[in-house]
Amino acid sequence: MDKQTVTIYDVAREAEVSMATVSRVVNGNTNVKPATRKKVLDVIDKLDYRPNAVARGLASKKTTTVGVIVPDVTNMYFSSLARGIDDIAAMYKYNIILTNSDSDDEKEVQVLNTLLSKQVDGIIFMGNEITDQLREEFKRTKTPIVLAGSVDDQNINPSVNINYAAAVQEEVKNLIDRGNKRVAFVCGPLKYAINGKYRLKGYKQALKDAGIPFDEKLIFETDSKYKTGTLLQPALSSAGATAAVATDDELAAGIMNGMTDAGVLVPKNFEVITSNDTKLTEMVRPKMSSITQPLYDIGAVAMRLLTKLMNDEPVNEKEVLLPYGLMKRESTK
Repeated sequence: MDKQTVTIYDVAREAEVSMATVSRVVNGNTNVKPATRKKVLDVIDKLDYRPNAVARGLASKKTTTVGVIVPDVTNMYFSSLARGIDDIAAMYKYNIILTNSDSDDEKEVQVLNTLLSKQVDGIIFMGNEITDQLREEFKRTKTPIVLAGSVDDQNINPSVNINYAAAVQEEVKNLIDRGNKRVAFVCGPLKYAINGKYRLKGYKQALKDAGIPFDEKLIFETDSKYKTGTLLQPALSSAGATAAVATDDELAAGIMNGMTDAGVLVPKNFEVITSNDTKLTEMVRPKMSSITQPLYDIGAVAMRLLTKLMNDEPVNEKEVLLPYGLMKRESTK
């Protein structure tokens, strides 16, 4: 029998039971005699019957799928968050549809609408920025949406993050305390609130606390790519920077390798601290100092929060901030 055409009707006929009985077996209902259950399961196995999740979803108005929107599926930061999401989703019996938005504002809206048209029960958004257009789409849909590692300065949707401003402030203070008067801030696009409103605020606050005037020349706005980091050495050196705080681990690795290739010794002549503490920090030489964030937990907590919203359970805290730390490795003195 062609696998595509095996229906609940075929299973019922072959097992000589009613379709209701097959349905009860498939849905784990205990109201079936053990012998009958075994007979039905054997037929399901023999015919390789797979219940139609779409049809099931139509009947129950629930598809038990969750859409996850990631800006860059190859970046270790997002893949670590996705692991946490996936484990909790599996625990609560949800399937995941993972989509990649290429950090493109237009594509994010398109991907969101594609997921909504697939009738997902909820969405976890890990994009870099909540644009006004996206915010409108979020407001329009009845589907619950949780942000993970993604900030919305208007706090409309529940979110799970660390305190980015405080974390950057702490890492910059750390560098200043070791005698670095000119600390560069190398970040992704400043139009993203996470960089322009939160991280930059922390950077400026650390300078202010140390009585160091803010210098625009020490701000390097990039696309967060490794390659971009490797090309920054001439500009960093001519700006007189003796250290850099980078907002992405791949970017930080690029800065470090660019410095090394130019004969600038890290950390002796130039210190580097990064922000995401992905596996990459341990893979490069020297190993990179970093803000630590519980990446897996950010994903896991966001998914748990979403399960509550999907089941109309009360949510006490909409804005969850998880603890961060500073991990000292060899890229700083």
